[in-house]
Amino acid sequence: MAVQAKSPLLSVRDLTVEFGNDAAPVTAVKSLNLDVYKGETVAIVGESGSGKSVTALSMMRLIEFGKGAISKGEINLRRRNGQLEDICKLDDDKVRNLRGDEIAMIFQEPMTSLNPVFTIGEQLIEPIITHQKKRRAEATEIALEMLEKVRIPDARNLLKRYPHHLSGGMRQRVMIAMALSCRPQLLLADEPTTALDVTIQAQILRLIRDLQVENNMSVLFITHDMGVVSEIADRVIVMYRGEKVEEGDVKSLFENPQHPYTKSLLQAVPRLGSMKGIDHPARFVIPGEKVAAALVRDPEVGTSQIDYSKPPLLSVRELTTRFDIKEGILGRTTKRVHAVEGIDLDIWPGETLGLVGESGCGKSTTGRSILKLVQSQSSRLHFDGQDMSAMSHNDLQKLRRQIQFVFQDPYASLNPRLTVGYSICEPMLIHRLETPKNAMDRAVWLLEQVGLSAEHAKRYPHAFSGGQRQRIAIARALGTNPKMIIADEAVSALDVSVQAQVINLMMDLQQKFGLAWLFISHDMAVVERVSHRIAVMYLGQIVETGTRRNVFEHPGHAYTRRLMDAAPVPDPAFRIENRPLITGEVPSPVRSIHNPPSRLALQEISQGHFVAAE
Repeated sequence: MAVQAKSPLLSVRDLTVEFGNDAAPVTAVKSLNLDVYKGETVAIVGESGSGKSVTALSMMRLIEFGKGAISKGEINLRRRNGQLEDICKLDDDKVRNLRGDEIAMIFQEPMTSLNPVFTIGEQLIEPIITHQKKRRAEATEIALEMLEKVRIPDARNLLKRYPHHLSGGMRQRVMIAMALSCRPQLLLADEPTTALDVTIQAQILRLIRDLQVENNMSVLFITHDMGVVSEIADRVIVMYRGEKVEEGDVKSLFENPQHPYTKSLLQAVPRLGSMKGIDHPARFVIPGEKVAAALVRDPEVGTSQIDYSKPPLLSVRELTTRFDIKEGILGRTTKRVHAVEGIDLDIWPGETLGLVGESGCGKSTTGRSILKLVQSQSSRLHFDGQDMSAMSHNDLQKLRRQIQFVFQDPYASLNPRLTVGYSICEPMLIHRLETPKNAMDRAVWLLEQVGLSAEHAKRYPHAFSGGQRQRIAIARALGTNPKMIIADEAVSALDVSVQAQVINLMMDLQQKFGLAWLFISHDMAVVERVSHRIAVMYLGQIVETGTRRNVFEHPGHAYTRRLMDAAPVPDPAFRIENRPLITGEVPSPVRSIHNPPSRLALQEISQGHFVAAE
């Protein structure tokens, strides 16, 4: 806990942020007051669209680049030289010198924050040279050290690679390394662990805590994950519709929340182990008003029984996807990324298969390989009795109507030039499922099902928060009435209350239409809640698979147990500094072309429960 000095490091007074023109401004943050003291961690929580990210962007004076304006208020920062300055009154040059040096920020969407035309190394080295006045060789070593601290495998070679070569979780780790490289006084962390698996999340949180103690750094942590809040925060601020509705120390807020919204947030938190003794997925119990018409049913009713005697809807055999790494003047292939290495999967109609594992283990590549969005080296794929391996491009295009994909990065998957209403209509029009008028009516209905409103259909993607964009992506996937949806971290960017609503909607649709889900996620508590069966992935291979109850109540592989142990616990008694820090060499999927990995054989330890030999 920070010792609160007489004056805070950061003091925000009466902050009001508006978007739009003077005639019809939209107030995103209204009269906000907050303090952050030296060495303290303050968490801001609230649903997507509540003003959390807008608050952080205002402190960096980046809100102006998003057509926003600070219409009122002060943001006072005590500089390293002891001088107190109002960030709102600084000119562009002074603010630019401040960013990355005294205040650093980890952004919510790493792909849109990293420059696609520069290597990872160039982007990491630039702020170190700019703010720390280091020579290039020194800056390179500092960048390499930071990549190793955030547990990135093969860090030296990664310096030469570009952002699109990395998974979402790996890109997020690069952003964290960049923000911490200049050892700022104040770190603004906007959903910094959303894209990370639980093991890496635990290590990143522990790293931020250690650097905080080492440098007496302050952290303003923006998140919707109440488990993370309980582990790292000293104080918590709850925001709702742009206003602060509750503030208190973490222990008091978790044990005795006062505001109804805070109570509903804590009640909607998924807790690992809450499904013990239950065979099938179960809906979340949502207190208060239900926003979607599809959620009116009894939330405790489980999903329908799966008939495993019938053929699976999707059958995957020997799926192998590798990416060549070319080096040298001649561009010869010297190494390969073994992203997916000979995996087998089956998914039945009406079933949810949860695919879990660390970032970079091949989860997303598996989903993309099934839809043939990336080229596989070998695979035997059958969907609904059809051999996908032998399909022409046109036939595959038609089949994709029945298999939809919710991508991990919603901003990158939505066209910035199209309104979200048209983005949702587009798949329906391409597959000739609806007329333009009916398609727009259905788009509005789908937006309402995921907790948005009809007026949102006319807006563009940049006008939404990260969590709202993810809801739009889910609505678009539902538009073609698919038989199966591959959901790649589909609810990771959503706050817990909306996450509960969307998961309940997924279960309703599954029960009504027999929809199958391949649910790719790192959130073990959510996976436990929604899945019929689980597949655990490590370095491109399946190491454990079985029913949800078998895997979570009787984990057979050490890696599965490690994932479960690393899951955040929404209880202030469990603090991140008490977690052991994982050390040693980070395993990498990158191998020499002459050294392919050995295939792991799965052994059945109980009926339907298979575990790889360790």
